[in-house]
Order: sequence, then structure tokens, then C-alpha cells
Amino acid sequence: MSSTLLEVSRASHEEVERLERLIVKDLQREPTNARERLFQNHRVRSMIDSMTATTEKLIEIYEDKDSARKDEIAALGGQTATGTNVFSAFYDRLKEIREYHRRHPNARVVDVGVEYEELLKEEPVVEFSGEEALGRYLDMHELYNEYINSKFGEAIEYSVYLDIFSKLDEIPRNRKQTRSYREYLEHLLEYLVYFFQRTEPLQDLEKIFAKVQTEFEELWKDGNVQGWENNGTENGHVSLQDALIDLDYYSSVEELAEVGPEKLKEALAALGLKTGGTVQQRAERLFLTKHTPLEQLDKKHFARRSHVEQNGGVVASQKTDDLKELALLEAKIKKLCELLDETIVRTKENVEKKQALTYEEMEAEREEEEIQADTESDEDEQQIYNPLKLPMGWDGKPIPYWLYKLHGLGQEFKCEICGNHSYWGRRAFERHFKEWRHQHGMRCLGIPNTKNFNEITSIEEAKVLWERIQERQGLNKWRPDLEEEYEDKEGNIYNKKTYTDLQRQGLI
Repeated sequence: MSSTLLEVSRASHEEVERLERLIVKDLQREPTNARERLFQNHRVRSMIDSMTATTEKLIEIYEDKDSARKDEIAALGGQTATGTNVFSAFYDRLKEIREYHRRHPNARVVDVGVEYEELLKEEPVVEFSGEEALGRYLDMHELYNEYINSKFGEAIEYSVYLDIFSKLDEIPRNRKQTRSYREYLEHLLEYLVYFFQRTEPLQDLEKIFAKVQTEFEELWKDGNVQGWENNGTENGHVSLQDALIDLDYYSSVEELAEVGPEKLKEALAALGLKTGGTVQQRAERLFLTKHTPLEQLDKKHFARRSHVEQNGGVVASQKTDDLKELALLEAKIKKLCELLDETIVRTKENVEKKQALTYEEMEAEREEEEIQADTESDEDEQQIYNPLKLPMGWDGKPIPYWLYKLHGLGQEFKCEICGNHSYWGRRAFERHFKEWRHQHGMRCLGIPNTKNFNEITSIEEAKVLWERIQERQGLNKWRPDLEEEYEDKEGNIYNKKTYTDLQRQGLI
């Protein structure tokens, strides 16, 4: 009804108090499983964010930079330009209230408490990949691929990578001074922060990082940062060997030229040498510094004398700042790895266990875990009447049957391509696209079983889609001898040409 600043302040204080009571009430309930605990933490985090936003608005009102609150208080006290008239202010306010109710005679009083109680029943939407299993494991396959395909990494197994990805100080220092390594650190930190925020929403990550940076500054000043000790540094500046391409890895000018013109130019500029010429000339000029100190080089190789003089100053100072940023990124990553130590160990154990399982065993185990997560509850709550064996909801009771059917848990799916075979449940229906029955049906139609035909169960729809793909790609794109798939009795997949050759030789 009222939009005065005083009424807004009162409503804001009331909202903060309601949210505080809701947080206490929510935290007093003991979660029955890890899923419910995660949702509880996210509900509390959301309410804390709402309280923070409301408090910031209150601070702006109380600061009263535009004097609006001061003028409003003066108006309520009856202060006008001609003097103070309390009764006039009172009757003006009364007239405003009566006018509001005359225009809204059917206005209802809404119980705000009921609306806030609904917040405790909400199930927050938290996005996790299938590999993360609702925050139980890390999904670092993209970072693993980035690591093994980089110059600073090495070809190792995924389980081994989970052991060493946090040990960044073991990577040689001369391999860290590249753009690819910085990008890798940024991607790694971004994922770990995102994962930590989803699994531990009540942790204050900014406060943790602030403490890490404070400790890092002291260690960096003393030159005691692990992996970044002051080896070959003087007066806070990086030595030339640390600021350049490591020439020990190159035995000839031709090998050094493969680094590329831009990196050669940066290395020459850092030494104060001339950066012009072809790639071969730059490589030859830089290769001279491998066995010859800068002081003994001919002056014709230097750009200007001032560059040589400033080489230990401005350029090295810039390099020091860059290396300091890299070291700080590593420090933050190490701290997050310490906080997620249990999750990392659990992820490694899960990966090693999967390596010993078949696909069918992994699917069966995943379904069993989902059932356990849905039905996990206290002993008293296990006595709830549930003849249909429905999954348990947030309140420990079976979910409604219509919701069970809506998500396809007990739903029947039919595929015309598979001979109108029925598949019960969404998981079984999605899995059948990769099975022999569906692949055989697609081959009978003369259509390749590609990702384009996922979710297609009608023969007519499959034919129409295949005609559109042919029109878009061209009729001569499909090569049956190379792209058509055949399967032998043992389940091995071959193209038509290979299958025919092996069959003629009597090998299959």
C-alpha cells in the first residue's frame, strides 16, 4: 500500500528476520542423505544471498545521500515551509489511507509467512554432469586432455593424472613460461572453483582466497614459494635465463626456428637484441646466446644500448609480475585441492574400480546407486507404506505416481525401427540406440546409425531425415563400402569392405 522509505525499511527488516528464522529452521532438520544435505546447503545459501541484497538496500536508505529519508521524517512531523503543523500532516496521511481502501475495497491480507515457508520445500536446481554423480566425483576429462596434449604435460593415464594434477611445483620451471600453461591453470582453477561452489555453497571462497593471497605475498617476498624459489634472481628481478626460451632443449638453429617467429621475437626483445629479419635469422641470432654471454656479443646484434641497460629493469620486472601471477594461480589451485582432498581420492578410487568393470556392470551399479540415493532414509521412515516402490521425495515420503510417470521411470517406449519392441524407462530407451537391435534395423533401411537419428523411432521419420541429410551433404557423400557397419558373432564392428575381406579369408 505504501511506498515510503520508512515502510520499505520496516518491510526489509522484517524480511531479514523471517529469512533468519527460516535458516535456523532448515538447519535444525537433519538431512537423510547426501542429496538432501546438498539441497539444504543451497537453500540456505540462497536465503543468505537474499539477506545480503536486502541489507545492502537498507544501508543505502540509512546513508540517505539524497536526504530523502530526512525529508520524509520531517514531513511526518508536520514540518513545512511555513512552520510545523502536526495535525495537518496526520489528516493528510489518514486521507491517503482511506483513499487507498476506497479504490481497493476487495484487497486481501496476504500471509507472508506461508509464502516464506514454501522456500523450505523448494528443491534447488544444481547442475552436475553424469560423471560428477551429484558432486561425489570430479569430472576432469577435458583438463586431462589439455594436459596430455601440451608441451608441459606428458602422456599418462587418467587415474595417474588425478594423482599429480595438484603437484604443480613438480613441473619444470622453464616449461611454465608459456601461454598454454597459463590457460591451463586458468581452466583448472575455474573448474575447481565452480565445483567447490556447487558442492560447498556455504563456504566463503573469497575469504579463503584472501587468506591464501596474504600468505603468498609474504612467501613471495622472502623467495620461499614452493617451486618458485629465487634461483638466479637478484633484487627482485628475474634472471635472463628464466625469462627466455630454454636453449638447452635445442641443438641446432633449425630446431630453434620451429618455435615460431613470435616467440623468437619475444625472446630477442627480452635480451635487448634486434628482433627483425626472417625466422632463420632470428633463430641464428638467439642461438648465439647459448654458448656466448651477452657481454661478449658484437654490438651489431643489439637493437639499442638503452635496451641492454634496461634489460634487467623494465623487461625483467614485467617478467617477474607475470611469473608472480602464475605462482598465485598455483597457490589457489593447491588450496582448493586441499579442501577437495576427499573428493579427489574418491574420484580416483571410482576410476580404478570402473577400469575393472564391463559396461553392463557399470550401468547396473549406477542404477543401484540411484535407487539407494532415492530410498535412503532413517529407520522410522522406512516403515512408510510404499507398495509401488516409488522413489522417496524431499520429505521422506514416496513421490506422486504422476511425477514418477512424468520422468519416464515407469514409462513404456516403443521403437518401430526395432520391430515395435518395448523399452521400459528412459534410461533403457536411450541405451537401445547403441544396441544391436536398433543398429540392425537401421541397416535394413539402408541408413547409417549416426547421432543424427537419436530419438528417431519411426521408420518414416528416419527416411525423411536421411533424405534431408543427403540433400544437404550431397548424394555422393555416402560410401557404403567404408561407412556401412557390419557386426560379427563376437560383437566386433567392421565396415563393409573389411567385413567382406575377412569373410572371404574365412577369419569370421
